[in-house]
Amino acid sequence: MSTIELTIENFEQTLKDNEIVIIDFWADWCGPCKSFGPIFEKASDSNPDVVFAKVDTEAQQELAGGLGIRSIPTTMIFRDNILLMSEPGVMPESSLNQVLTTTRELDMDEVRAKVAEQQAKEAS
Repeated sequence: MSTIELTIENFEQTLKDNEIVIIDFWADWCGPCKSFGPIFEKASDSNPDVVFAKVDTEAQQELAGGLGIRSIPTTMIFRDNILLMSEPGVMPESSLNQVLTTTRELDMDEVRAKVAEQQAKEAS
C-alpha cells in the first residue's frame, strides 16, 4: 500500500476509518528523516493491512504542534483511534516491524479499559 499524506483536514477521518495508522512526522531539511523514509516505505509495502501516513511538519505545523511533535523524525502508531506509541528518532527496520506485530496482537478491550481508568484518575 502506498503512503498517504496526512493534513489537519484528513487526520481525524483517517484515524476513524482505519484500524491501524502509523505516521511519520518529517521535514524536507531533516537528514535523519531522509534516512528513515526508505525504511518507512519498505514497511508500507510489506504491511498492506496498515495505513502508512506522512506529515510534513513544515506544511502542517498546526497538526504537528497539536500532537506535541518536538523532534523529527517521530513515529506515531494509532489503533482504533487510540495513540499507542510516539517515538522520536530513526527507528530501525526490525524495531518498526516489531512494533507493528505488537500493535496487531494487542487486546484492544484491555487497552480501552486502561485508557478509561487513566482518564478517570485524571478527572478526579
